[in-house]
Amino acid sequence: MKNIFILGSRGYQAKYGGWETFVTNLVDHYHDKNTTIYVGELTDKKEEDKTLRKINDHLFIYSFYVNTSGSAKMFFYTIKSYLSTLNYIKKNQLFDSYVYILGLKLGPLLAFHQHFRKKYRIKIYVNPDGLEHLRSKWNRLIQWCFLLSEWSMIRHADLVVCDGLGIERYIQKKYKKAKTTYIAYGTNLYDFSKIDEEKILKEYHLKKDDYLLMVGRCVPENNYELVIKDFMKSKIKKKLVIITNLSSSHYYLELVEKTSLEKDKRIIFIDGVYDQVKLATIRKNAYLSIHGHSVGGTNPSLIEALSLTDLNLLYDVCFNHDIGLDTALYFKEEGSLKKLLDNTKLLDQKREELGPKAKKRIQENFTWDKIVEEYKDIMK
Repeated sequence: MKNIFILGSRGYQAKYGGWETFVTNLVDHYHDKNTTIYVGELTDKKEEDKTLRKINDHLFIYSFYVNTSGSAKMFFYTIKSYLSTLNYIKKNQLFDSYVYILGLKLGPLLAFHQHFRKKYRIKIYVNPDGLEHLRSKWNRLIQWCFLLSEWSMIRHADLVVCDGLGIERYIQKKYKKAKTTYIAYGTNLYDFSKIDEEKILKEYHLKKDDYLLMVGRCVPENNYELVIKDFMKSKIKKKLVIITNLSSSHYYLELVEKTSLEKDKRIIFIDGVYDQVKLATIRKNAYLSIHGHSVGGTNPSLIEALSLTDLNLLYDVCFNHDIGLDTALYFKEEGSLKKLLDNTKLLDQKREELGPKAKKRIQENFTWDKIVEEYKDIMK
């Protein structure tokens, strides 16, 4: 029996977030009767600390409680789950296990337990995600901690799994001896013949092809300010629908102050759509999708947008280019998005030209079934 421990996400089937989306889909598509998967979960209930919950014969949730808040919470949670996992492996004498750590929150811990890891033949895989030290949501101290953690974890991992080609190039250039592989995120394909699209659109007061769509966390590096300002200056008559985590973001108030977006009645915010079928329907019926993410690897929302929306406008960075290639249009400096939005003739033309091309690319390269097979190859 093969054992895989996945640590670093908030859990399995969480409502929102790239890691949680990834873990849920990886686990749900990992059909192998000879593999048991353990997923670390952050719980707010002290009585659930270090409890193991059986989901089915091949999936267990290992819960951890951390008595802290703010940015440090995920650091302490990841450290606690890692140390507990090593103890669990020792207690149950589990040899040849894989420990897959999502993110760079263990600091120098991977430099320790070398003898123990060798004795139990444990393989440590690390997914660095994006360039965490560049994310503006972190203060300088935390950014420095991420850099230090990156340096230590990359050097002591058995394999670095990069979900973006740009991330892999960065790791290979900076850490010459690191062993890397590239495995992207995937997406699910939907059968819309069984979905009442009109009912879902009506629920959110939307009409087919009457809105532009933006989906993602409300943070500065997703370029909401640039997009909103360019949209407000444009003459396009369609709405801009932004689906984001309004209730848990302080950045929204900053956006209102910087852009005066409340003066433009075309801009509509929706506080999270966690039902995947509903979100897929909203994507499919959008006139176009705008992806402003500037930091990270393969972002799940980009894959999903390319697989569902007829036209995608992407922020021009290597992470987005590696996925979109020639199936999307790109913008970057202020005014470039406005220029695209004002050219409705071009947009209509590119919708017909690029929509099928993008969908074909995703179906051939980024389905979860394909991605899971790539993970099975590195966890034989």
